[in-house]
This record gives sequence, C-alpha cells and structure tokens, in this order.
Amino acid sequence: MSYVAAAVARGKDGWTATELDLGGAADVEEVADRLRDVDPYADVSLLFVEADDAYLVIMRLDQGEDLRVFGSDSAFARESRLGALLLGDIELPALEIDEALAQSDGDEDAEEPAADPEADPVGDADLLADLGVSAHQLLATCAREGMLPSDVTAEVAQAVGCGDELEELREA
Repeated sequence: MSYVAAAVARGKDGWTATELDLGGAADVEEVADRLRDVDPYADVSLLFVEADDAYLVIMRLDQGEDLRVFGSDSAFARESRLGALLLGDIELPALEIDEALAQSDGDEDAEEPAADPEADPVGDADLLADLGVSAHQLLATCAREGMLPSDVTAEVAQAVGCGDELEELREA
C-alpha cells in the first residue's frame, strides 16, 4: 500500500512541514516519537497520512504529549499493516456523520454530504476543533463526494493555517 505522510509542527516561528518516513515503525508510539522529532518544542504537531487515495489518518500531539488520532475509515486498519499500526488501538468509533450534523451549530442551510455508505470513521473527530475544524467539518469534508485524502488534507491544512507549508512540501 502506498502512502504519503506529511508532518506539520507549529512552533514559535509558525508552521513547518516535512515528509515523514513511517517505514519500520513498530507501533503507533514509535510514529508519535517520529512526529515529536520534527520539532520537539512545537506547541502543536500534526501528521497527515494518506494511503492509496482511499484513507486518511490525522495524528495530533500537543507539546509532544497527548496523542490523538482520527481515521477516515476503520477498513484501513483491516486492509494494511500501516492502517493497523496507526488505527489498531482505537476502540471508539468517531461520531457518525448524522450525529455530527445534529451537533453542528444548527445551520439549517447546510447540506448533508453524499457520504460513502461503507466508510466508518474512527477515533477523535474533534482533534482539530481548537484549530478551527470542528468534528462536524472534518467528518463532512471526509464524506464529501469525490474527495480524495489529499483533498481533505489540503482543505483541513488551509483551515488550521498550515496549508501553504503543506503545498510547498507537495511541490518539492
């Protein structure tokens, strides 16, 4: 399974982005250690892992601690070693898209996205809420018809303020 792992870290000088090699990682804690190494003094570190144009995993560390993980589909854990590594420890499903819409700010003009009926998001969908992407927004973006993991990453990164850095990384 092919993947791209892009790490972004927000330190005192703003966001920095780098590609991360996950090869040989034994468990999710080792992946978290690699994310910590990007900038050990970062206030916030995020890792976006896109696999086979089908799956997205977002990991977050605050000041190098409190690992939080979201996966766009639990099937990733069943279908690949990398998916099992990143999502295997997650026991709770993410909010269902219907629940997230019900908990949204009550915007009745918002349309429910055409969600993939097979997708089963898992983990902490609220992991980016304080950065400007609510659980509802994240789930709705993942569920929007035609969205690839790279599209979701680009949209989410733009919303949290590191979109330019990730775009530069992709172009390098």
